[in-house]
Amino acid sequence: MAARDGDIGSVDEVYFDDEAWGVRYLVVDTGNWFNKRRVLISPYSFKQAHPASGTIEVDLTQQQVKDSPNIDTDKPVSRQHETEYLGYYGYPTYWAGAYLWGVGAYPAFGSMVSTPGMVQEARARRDMEADDPPADVHLRSSKAVRGYHIEAADGRIGHVSGFIFDDEAWVIRYLCIDTRNWWPGGKEVLLATQWIELVDWVGSTVSTLLTRDAIKNSPEYDESVPLSRRYEAKLHKHYGKGGYW
Repeated sequence: MAARDGDIGSVDEVYFDDEAWGVRYLVVDTGNWFNKRRVLISPYSFKQAHPASGTIEVDLTQQQVKDSPNIDTDKPVSRQHETEYLGYYGYPTYWAGAYLWGVGAYPAFGSMVSTPGMVQEARARRDMEADDPPADVHLRSSKAVRGYHIEAADGRIGHVSGFIFDDEAWVIRYLCIDTRNWWPGGKEVLLATQWIELVDWVGSTVSTLLTRDAIKNSPEYDESVPLSRRYEAKLHKHYGKGGYW
């Protein structure tokens, strides 16, 4: 993760919401940069992603990140903490609108310039809302969901082994499913999040109405090859589904 004036740290996991599958924050381990803090970085700040080098540029300074509100990433992030965080950076709330990012489909936002009182103002706003009924927490950790079992219409078929993100809309498009422990000759396949019927966060299970045979016979996914629209079209055609594009 690269700020305007230098590196911030490395991405450890992502927080996504369990309703729209939007990638709301990257959890960044700052290592030796900021006394080993883990901080949240919102896609609102993203300038450009460079998959080849594994780098994301953000329109922030190191000092802005260093002064950002402390959030315990080992605990569920409440809506009050999100309000404080977004208030500090001056970002809009993504839940206040009809689209994936509130008023739009993409996390587009201009540069933010910090002022000394922004942290205090954000905390005051959080404290004012503390007496309100707590909103449901819909943020989930990619690290926690990895390993969830896949329940097809007629039985289990694999487990979640990874995620495919859209780096423009910052939404999870697919779950990577490893079927090799569930049937001889198994392979890794993709399951679009729009084909997921239910996620049991207590039972650690992802359910779909697709059958095991359909998943078995779907096009194999090779993570060493960049995902192409040609492959996506083939995958959607196999399931008889329309494309999101």
